[in-house]
Amino acid sequence: MTVEQNNKDWVYVFVGKEGDGENLLGLYDETTKANFIPTFANKDDAQECFLSLPREKGKKYEVQAVHIEELNEQAEKNNFLVAMVDKDGKIIR
Repeated sequence: MTVEQNNKDWVYVFVGKEGDGENLLGLYDETTKANFIPTFANKDDAQECFLSLPREKGKKYEVQAVHIEELNEQAEKNNFLVAMVDKDGKIIR
């Protein structure tokens, strides 16, 4: 059973690993002039979209499930928005 089947409050994000540290992948949207964390409803969509997202060269990324409340707290602390993205990399909400 996957996380999304267990609880709709879980989403998928990319986590960048560098040395011992981890950071959520954050992007900047030119249209809205806002920093956002691309978030996916399921792991398959995230993995399909991975190659089309801009990323920091030399950093390794993996898809991880995170609870939406925890994600919203982290985003707010760091002045980011949380944006649901489809498998094509388009913001859907």
